[in-house]
Amino acid sequence: MTVDRDFVSRLQGGGLITTEILYFLPDHKTLLQSFVWQTIDTAPKFPRLHAFLDHWRQEIEAVIHSIRVAHSDWIGPAELRAIDGRWVLN
Repeated sequence: MTVDRDFVSRLQGGGLITTEILYFLPDHKTLLQSFVWQTIDTAPKFPRLHAFLDHWRQEIEAVIHSIRVAHSDWIGPAELRAIDGRWVLN
C-alpha cells in the first residue's frame, strides 16, 4: 500500500503553499507574466519552494521579477458558514 507523499508531509507539519511568480522573458522585458504553483511545504524554511526556485533559476530562461507566497498549515475540515440568502441560476 502506498501513502501519498503530500499527506505524510501534512501530518509532519507541512501546509499548503500557494506561490505566484511574476516573471519576464529576456526578449520581452516589459511584459510581465504570472505563474501560480501550489504544493505542500514546511514553514518557515520552505525547502520545496527553495528547490523549485533553484530549478527555475538554473533551467528556465525567464527572469523572476517578484514572488508572492501564501501558506496555510491548518489541517481540518473546510470551513462552512451558513448564509441567509438565495442563489438563483438560470
